[in-house]
Amino acid sequence: MTEEAKMILDETNESMEKAIEHLENALKKIRAGKANPQMLLGVKAEFYGSLTPIEQMSNISTPDPRQITVQPWDKSTLSAIEKAILNSNLGFNPQNDGELIRITVPPLTEERRLDLVRSAKHETELAKVSIRNIRRSSNDLAKGLKEEGVSEDEIKDLEDEIQELTKKYTAKAEDVFAEKEQEIVTI
Repeated sequence: MTEEAKMILDETNESMEKAIEHLENALKKIRAGKANPQMLLGVKAEFYGSLTPIEQMSNISTPDPRQITVQPWDKSTLSAIEKAILNSNLGFNPQNDGELIRITVPPLTEERRLDLVRSAKHETELAKVSIRNIRRSSNDLAKGLKEEGVSEDEIKDLEDEIQELTKKYTAKAEDVFAEKEQEIVTI
């Protein structure tokens, strides 16, 4: 195998791995029954004139499985954080006691669980589309090796290896989804 072919395979593998990491991070934000500080990842509040992730301006913890607490380092940001959580579309109703914000995570209804499974499935499909796009661009790079004098057999072998990576990472995305689906439907 030529050096260029190895580079294409390495880049393909790395890009597909990043697609799986992105999927895992997206699924962490989908809540499943119990409280988790990850649920608030990506929520941004106004902080001295700029939008800042609340995890960078406060301590987020879960004192029990049904509650999340947000304790800002600067108490003047309490109302901005509370407003950001309300506007985040997570379905939370934060309670501000002047010191910290308490969020009671309501138990999930069957309908809400199904919605969350659909959201997780959608994120999984996006990851699989991303993996297929990576396959397509890698195959295009492989075909470009023909002009550099690489044999057609070697190009075909490279395309087969790219397809094997695609199958591997698509299956991995399905496994990540199945695990999240199990977490969501388990009461």
